[in-house]
Amino acid sequence: MSGRNSVAPREVAEIRAYDIETDVLVVGYGCAGAAAAFEAATAGARVLVLDRMGGPGGASALSGGEIYLGGGTPIQQACGFDDDPAAMAAFLGAALGPGADPDKIARYSEDSVAHFHWLADRGVPFKPTLWDAPTWVPPTDDGLMWLGENSRPFAELARPAPRGHRPTADDFGGKLLLDCLAGAARSAGATTLFDTRATCLIVAADGVVAGVVARRYGAELAVRARRGVVLTTGGFVDNDAMLAAHAPKLLGHTKVSAGTDDGSGIRMAQAIGAGVRHMGTGQVGISLIPGLAARGMVVNGHGQRFVNEDTYPGRIGQAALFGQGMDTWVVLDEQAYDEVPEPQRWGVRPTHVAGTVEELADLMGVPGAALRDTVRRYNEFASEGADPEFGKAARWVRPLEPPFAAIDVRAGVRPPAQAGDRRGTGASVFTLGGLHTSLDGAVLDIDGTAIPGLFAAGRAASNLHGEGYISGTSLGDGTFFGRRAGVAAARDS
Repeated sequence: MSGRNSVAPREVAEIRAYDIETDVLVVGYGCAGAAAAFEAATAGARVLVLDRMGGPGGASALSGGEIYLGGGTPIQQACGFDDDPAAMAAFLGAALGPGADPDKIARYSEDSVAHFHWLADRGVPFKPTLWDAPTWVPPTDDGLMWLGENSRPFAELARPAPRGHRPTADDFGGKLLLDCLAGAARSAGATTLFDTRATCLIVAADGVVAGVVARRYGAELAVRARRGVVLTTGGFVDNDAMLAAHAPKLLGHTKVSAGTDDGSGIRMAQAIGAGVRHMGTGQVGISLIPGLAARGMVVNGHGQRFVNEDTYPGRIGQAALFGQGMDTWVVLDEQAYDEVPEPQRWGVRPTHVAGTVEELADLMGVPGAALRDTVRRYNEFASEGADPEFGKAARWVRPLEPPFAAIDVRAGVRPPAQAGDRRGTGASVFTLGGLHTSLDGAVLDIDGTAIPGLFAAGRAASNLHGEGYISGTSLGDGTFFGRRAGVAAARDS
């Protein structure tokens, strides 16, 4: 491949002179890059971080800030929950779906309490209080939240405990988290070069990765890394060509990114033979209000339920996109709507309101007999405080009464412009697949052999995840495996 966007590697012999030399080069300055830089610098390596933007951030800084931690953290204990690594690993193994890495899940779970203390020691604050309801982001500064651990089928597989740890912030906590980690990396001695985009790897004759070629203000730079290169460049949701090749169901939806998740790090590594895993997987942020969904029903275009509504909302999103093509509605009544305080509705209003189920079905464009039967069965079971079909917790189950309302998920989280407005898709997505890596972040080739001098973490790598996702596992595995990659790169030679 040739041309301006080529990621074909350069041979060391082609490099006349290096413009910059360092021990460890970290490419990308989100949470994974900051964690890697801190650990490498703390290990005594000279560390340089490159980022194409004007400062640290990436998708990490735009996130809610939730970090998936458990096993008995001080926050869990303060909120009255007992937890252990085995229960945490059992939940993650099930929730992260087919293909989840059991060895990485086991290590992450065993070391989770220690990782909590590492984050706290870097200045990340957590308040010892619990938000006890389904949500995307708590409307409070509570430091602990449920992420589906107490919902079916997970509550039957392992003792439930809330493990969503959220940095104390007035709103989304991602920027606070990154500020703490970047400040720690800076204090440890890591230096930075912003507005600099890595374009390809530099490889020695014996296959060792020796550095990167980058561009800064139109000029090309050759950067030597004496010990290792750590790729923390994010996923590939901003690269439609890669989505079309690997994850076509993610095309056409709102992208959860800072606009820089173009797969460049993945492609640079693939160009020297790196293997990848789970490239067809993705997370789906569905445009529904979890508190409304839990109090009502989520149905498809056939008027049928397909998931328990009190589970982690991202699981609802994956089921909606991959199983229903996003033809998804929330059906509820006036009491259910009113029970959710107005600020927590994020401006969402019913798309349709009707006095009978049949009238509502006609407005929705779904089969009336099917929706009538769905509501009838739901109400019959709900009158006994049960949901044997999908296992929604009893606290959220009660019969729905007229008048009924339907919220079209495809309209998005905003007041619909008019009834029947379906211009959106109702989904916000990002990729989960990436480079195949070892427990210590070494990038593996297609034969499973470590590529010397090359490491990866964050969304550029495939770590914990299989086909499933839980909030907090991106920032969690990004920081955790970023740390391990930084340590490994610092000692590599």
